[in-house]
Amino acid sequence: MLSARLDARRGSLRLSLELEAGPGPLAIIGPNGSGKSTLLLAVLGALPGVRGTLSLGGEILLDSGRQLFTPIEERRIAYVPQDYGLFPHLTVQANVAFGLPQLPADQRAERVRRALDDVGIGQLGERLPGQLSGGERQRVALARALAIRPRAILLDEPLAALDAPTQVRVRAFLAERLRRLAVPALVVTHDTADVLALGGPLLVLESGRVAQRGSPEAVRAGPVTAFARAFWSGEPL
Repeated sequence: MLSARLDARRGSLRLSLELEAGPGPLAIIGPNGSGKSTLLLAVLGALPGVRGTLSLGGEILLDSGRQLFTPIEERRIAYVPQDYGLFPHLTVQANVAFGLPQLPADQRAERVRRALDDVGIGQLGERLPGQLSGGERQRVALARALAIRPRAILLDEPLAALDAPTQVRVRAFLAERLRRLAVPALVVTHDTADVLALGGPLLVLESGRVAQRGSPEAVRAGPVTAFARAFWSGEPL
């Protein structure tokens, strides 16, 4: 379980919210500038000046009142940005191994092999990111996230960079992997198909606050913001 009460600023935006997420995916939607990416960075530990509390699996990672702060490298929270964050000069294997410097070489190689096999691209280990399709790069990013054996995973519009046919193929794969991983997974998206495929609860952000939370069906039946209404109706956002 991930439990947070966060207050943070990023530019002109003030993020102030409470959040609970159990195992499995939690989809997050909201208009541009509503705080979606800011929320992920605050949970990750990559945003300075965050106040409040954050716990994961019963361990306190942040308690500003007691001046407790667990550094990003010790949180074991995986983060996949919109562009996947792969190093273009490193092979697939080296990209996945990047977050495992503490392991002996033989254990690191085995962890990388298992992670690549788990996402179905074990045969691509010697290639560079520029030699991969968009769907393959997405799987490399997911393999790198899984390799650290994360206690939570954060994905910022993981399918947005893919073309429509690739999105269809990768969407079901990603949803299945996140459910199987069985840790809290916060997934920012602008696509109704992503929300429905993930099959978990939905969080609507508006101006840095939680405007609505519930099942996709409940939010669709009774949206409380103009964005949520447009999101489900297919109107321009």
